Amino acid sequence: MISFAALLSPLALLLPSPAAQDAAQDETGLLPETEVTAPARLDPPITPEQMLGFDQVTAMPIVRQVRIQQRVIIRVSPRRTSGRQNLVADVSNISRPKTMVERKIGKCIDLKGIAGVQASRDNRLMLYMRDQRLIMANLEKACSARDFYSGFYVVDPRKDGQLCISRDKIQSRTGAKCKLSRIRQMVAQ
Repeated sequence: MISFAALLSPLALLLPSPAAQDAAQDETGLLPETEVTAPARLDPPITPEQMLGFDQVTAMPIVRQVRIQQRVIIRVSPRRTSGRQNLVADVSNISRPKTMVERKIGKCIDLKGIAGVQASRDNRLMLYMRDQRLIMANLEKACSARDFYSGFYVVDPRKDGQLCISRDKIQSRTGAKCKLSRIRQMVAQ
């Protein structure tokens, strides 16, 4: 059970002691005007500088730079044999020309228009377009068309959606990167 003295001891600490009052009396025997003071603290007050140190320990670091990265990859795969047969089946009634001639078409082609690709022996890629055109794309001298037997990727295409010579690089699945040196449309003679 808690004693009555234990309950009153904190209150006794708050009251001024009688010995301190006796020392404060002057010659007239009257107590001087007393100021109301707070109880004495054992610890000095905490300064804002000391609190700042505590905040620095628990604060999160301030991020001043944000980087957002986005990567777009367009994959052009080889045409399936069934697709090639369907192309030939549509024109089977028409006599097939025996020779094809290259014709200039400009420096860029639309990426969305490419339906498939086939590597040729002479360091060129045959691009099958969705509008039934055939386009031959010559690669740089240091590149080999055999690397692109399984198609190619266009990493980070431009906003215009075009594949241009001497500007854009195509990448094979094996990691070879090449630029196109020339593009020509193949037309029947």
